[in-house]
Amino acid sequence: MARKGKATAQVAAVDGEDGAAESPEESAIQEGRQWYVIHTYSGYENKVKTNLEHRIQTMDAKDLIFQVVIPTEDEIEIRDGQRRTIARKIFPGYVLTQMIELKEDDIESSRAWFVVRNTPGVTGFVGSGTRPVPLEPPEVKRILRQMRVEAPKVKVGFEVGQNVRIVDGPFMDFHGTVDDINLEKGKVKVLVSFFGRETPVELDFLQVERM
Repeated sequence: MARKGKATAQVAAVDGEDGAAESPEESAIQEGRQWYVIHTYSGYENKVKTNLEHRIQTMDAKDLIFQVVIPTEDEIEIRDGQRRTIARKIFPGYVLTQMIELKEDDIESSRAWFVVRNTPGVTGFVGSGTRPVPLEPPEVKRILRQMRVEAPKVKVGFEVGQNVRIVDGPFMDFHGTVDDINLEKGKVKVLVSFFGRETPVELDFLQVERM
C-alpha cells in the first residue's frame, strides 16, 4: 500500500473565498510575500533551518520571515536485505524561505536580510550578483507538489546487468544477473542459470543483494 509522503516542513491548506480548501501549493503563494533560496554549507540544511527559526523568534522577525522549508521527498531504500523509508533532500545545500519581498533601500527588507544572512551555516542568497532573486510561483508550486507526492520513490542498490545473489526464497544462494527492475511493484527479474540455460525469476527487492 502506498504511504503518503512526508516533508520536512508542511504548508497548511486554507479555505478560499468560496469556502473550498486551497491546495498547499496555492496557499503558499500570497501577495506581498516571496520565496527565496538560501545557500548553506553542505550538510548544514537542518541546522540552518533550526538556527533561522530560532533567530526569527528571538529577533521578533515573524512579520518578516514566515516559513523555512527544506524540500524533501520520501524514498524507500533497500539495503542489507532491509527496506526503510528515508527523507531525501531534493536540493542538497539549499533551504527555501518565505519572506517579505526584498527591496532596495527598505528598512524592513534590510532587517529580514540581516536575520537570514547572519544565520550560522548560511553562505548567502541565490540570485543575480548580490541581489536575491525570488522563485517564480510555478517553481514554488512544483517543489511543494513534489514534496507531498503520495507514493515514495524506491532506491535500489543494483542495476540492470549487475550480478546479484539471491538471499531468500526457493532460489536462495543462487547467483544471477539483473534483467529488469520494476520500481512500481518493487520487483526485480533475475536471470538464473539452470542446467546450462538462463531462466528469468521474478523476486522482491529484499530477496537479492549485490555481489
